[in-house]
Amino acid sequence: MDQTPSHWLVKSEPVKYAFADLVREGRTVWDGVRNNQAALYLRAMRLGDQAFFYHSQEGLEVVGIAQVVREAFIDPTDSAGRFVAVEFAPVRPLAKPVSLARMKAEPALAGMAMFRQFRLSVCPITDEEWDVILGMSAA
Repeated sequence: MDQTPSHWLVKSEPVKYAFADLVREGRTVWDGVRNNQAALYLRAMRLGDQAFFYHSQEGLEVVGIAQVVREAFIDPTDSAGRFVAVEFAPVRPLAKPVSLARMKAEPALAGMAMFRQFRLSVCPITDEEWDVILGMSAA
């Protein structure tokens, strides 16, 4: 059985690239990731995988869902050709954004990779965590 996660969380500062930008553009290259662990996560993403889009620095909340529309390829911003990028397309905004404070207060999310390695811009989300956050968005 394949143990590769099919759900992810990606972070972006909304002043640099917001979920609304992804919606407006229709797809984007997720490049510039230079952390080795985050780059491994990008390499593990598969076509059709979905990711929560988290606004970092400002907002501090999950605001939407994006989908992998192109698997890992050499990051065009990396002249050494060492790091990869993926392409995302928007799926939909969340019914109601889910704040970092609400996620941290939810016992079912206590083990999230995002909380263990907070500085990572890309991290896996378990199916259970995915469902909890979606439920929080509807509440």
